[in-house]
Amino acid sequence: MIEIIPVSTVDATVAVPGSKSLTQRALIAAALGDGSSKLIGPLASEDTSYTSKALEQMGIKVEQGEDVWTVHGSGGLLATPDKEIFLGNNGTATRFLTSVAALGHGDFRIDGEERMRERPIGPLMEALQGWGVDIRSVLGTGCPPLQLKSRGLSGGATVLPEGKSSQYVSSLLLVAPYAAAPATLEVRGEVLSKPYVAMTLSVMSDFGISVECNEAFTSFTIPQGRYRAMEYDIEGDASNASYFWAAAAITGGRVTVSNVPVPSLQGDAGLVPLLARMGCEITRDGNGITLQGRDRLEGITVDMGDMPDVVPTLAVVAAFAHGKTVIQNIAHLRIKECDRLTATLTELAKMGAKVEEGDDFMVIHGDGGESLHGAEIETYNDHRMAMSFAVAGLRVPGVQILGEECVAKSFPDFWERFEKLQ
Repeated sequence: MIEIIPVSTVDATVAVPGSKSLTQRALIAAALGDGSSKLIGPLASEDTSYTSKALEQMGIKVEQGEDVWTVHGSGGLLATPDKEIFLGNNGTATRFLTSVAALGHGDFRIDGEERMRERPIGPLMEALQGWGVDIRSVLGTGCPPLQLKSRGLSGGATVLPEGKSSQYVSSLLLVAPYAAAPATLEVRGEVLSKPYVAMTLSVMSDFGISVECNEAFTSFTIPQGRYRAMEYDIEGDASNASYFWAAAAITGGRVTVSNVPVPSLQGDAGLVPLLARMGCEITRDGNGITLQGRDRLEGITVDMGDMPDVVPTLAVVAAFAHGKTVIQNIAHLRIKECDRLTATLTELAKMGAKVEEGDDFMVIHGDGGESLHGAEIETYNDHRMAMSFAVAGLRVPGVQILGEECVAKSFPDFWERFEKLQ
């Protein structure tokens, strides 16, 4: 347990670790590429460690220096692991590496922690089956553990039956160039978290594969080819930057995050204009974004279907605003590391906030933070819960974060960097 020390205001410049989303995508492209690639500024965390170790089980060497990783690509040729691939509660890696394993020739088994066994992957399995992959959910739940009898991708046309997780789409796109025939992908229903799909397409393009698609991201034509080896610079993580911007917002202070550029490949940088709508002042300078808080924040209504990872951050800020904040189109929060929709509102209510929960929305009735009080915050082994509620402790005495070590998933030295605000 860690107790947050309140402050009167903050004034700081911080750098955040490399983007987790970009690191994991670049790892896959580099691993499948021809030759050795260098990833500049990658995120070293629990999640990216799971991804790297799984790739090494498939015969890809990843040399991890302090700020540069060298990935020795296999050109799409994979070794068959001699034991199961274990991915903890890393949903991105589980979905990405399931498709990567389908490129192999042999038996692959993929599993994770108990929560990962509750996170659905059935739609991805169905789309892979359309490309000739022999894959099944071992327990028949549509979730891990998964068993693949891999013999490569046939290519041609396949259908993803739902776009609720952009990770399904990205997973299929990343491996499609290695199919035996040119591949097409149709996605049914609305694609949520579209910026993450755009990020995947950008990474693929940088590594030499250009994909044709429609604006809705429901139809893709992927050419055959191989990723080229390259040096790839990774932006600072906008999701992790959100906690520092939020700190400035609720304290009326000033924080510059020096390594999230404008424009950013990351959809979660979209939190910044939302904080501006609530009353904050934004300054963009080179590769950094500065947020200046104000004495009074106002509630807003917003669709956050495209940036679910920063919903808890905005919800905490909303508790310090005046008036009602409505956050819509967020049903997909329920299949994250925990049910983040319910968890966020449960912990806000524990602090005295007035909240409402719907199937795909949340409402926070802000009163400037006047009704809030200290509490022991349950993190549900979810890094985003721990970091979001740490922000609340900068204003409210007695906020104690349980299971604080869960930040290792995406931001191992978060508490050291956050302490500089206190």
